[in-house]
Amino acid sequence: MAVSRGTAAHNGFDRAMHDKSNTMATTRTSITTPAEWAPQKAIWTAWPANAPEWNGDLESPRRDVAALVRALSVAGNKVRLLANGAEAEASARAALPVDVAEVIPAKYGDIWLRDTGPIFANAASGAVALRFKTNSWGGKYDLPDDATVGDDIAGLAKTPIRRFDFVLEGGAVDHDGEGTILTTRQTLLNPNRNGWTKEAAEAALREAFGARKIIWIDEGLKNDHTDGHVDNIARFVAPGRVVCQAPAGPDDPNAATLDAIAETLARETDAAGRKLDVIRIPGVGLYHNALGEVSPASHMNFIIANGVVVVPIYGTATESDALQALQEVFPGRAVVGVSSRGLLGCGDAGGGSFHCITQQEPA
Repeated sequence: MAVSRGTAAHNGFDRAMHDKSNTMATTRTSITTPAEWAPQKAIWTAWPANAPEWNGDLESPRRDVAALVRALSVAGNKVRLLANGAEAEASARAALPVDVAEVIPAKYGDIWLRDTGPIFANAASGAVALRFKTNSWGGKYDLPDDATVGDDIAGLAKTPIRRFDFVLEGGAVDHDGEGTILTTRQTLLNPNRNGWTKEAAEAALREAFGARKIIWIDEGLKNDHTDGHVDNIARFVAPGRVVCQAPAGPDDPNAATLDAIAETLARETDAAGRKLDVIRIPGVGLYHNALGEVSPASHMNFIIANGVVVVPIYGTATESDALQALQEVFPGRAVVGVSSRGLLGCGDAGGGSFHCITQQEPA
């Protein structure tokens, strides 16, 4: 894969962080990964900039990203928005005033920073940016700079890097902040990633995240580009509490999968030994994109931020009930529905939503 990198002057990248990370990589200490609902210093996201990756239509995903950023900013969150290239930088600044988002020139293949960015965690030495190998979601979407944007974000955040020599996307794991991880066999045990056994995968998650309990779900939604990322099907919302979806109707193409997910979670306990409290909200149901394809639209791809939870919606009949149910789950935060139809896209374009394009930096 051809890789290009911006200069230090261009993107503020502190190469000293790379030097520090090289020494840290040889020393493993206890790591804790804060839950997404913990206080946040900033939320990182990116501006759609690669027109061919969006079937020539940048306007639709940019509209969704701008709406997401505004919803986060209104709640008082600091949003750091990467923009790749002069045109993208100019359009981002025109769409989002400086008091709404900090626009930062940077290089990236596409905007899926949940998977290509660092996962911010804590070690005995302080904050660390966990960095994993990427293989373009199993070799499907090979783009320059997706392999390096995580290093650049860590540099911009002035956070030392800790590297791991295996493939992992951030959307493949969900954390409760207390040592429990949700994941799927479809992603982590897929031969197109690491060729792991379950035992090897669990050992890697224990090393990388300090995990004490891994809860396995079989598979994700139909036609999911990511091979079943867990952040599209089940999410921790508090210690011992998990939200997943219920079928929206008899034509829901994921009905059996959604029921199986709920049944699996209901049998599980977390790292503290608590039986999981499983909350089901209405799912999106049968959703066709502009090409008539069944798409993996999901309300689970929400982002939890300071004071707000931004939930992807698609103009479907169940969305009001889903938002109301999530408001009951998050009584201390405003639950805001924002259209994500442009981000979901069609064909090979898009395929994700708000959680996929963001990465929180804990306070």
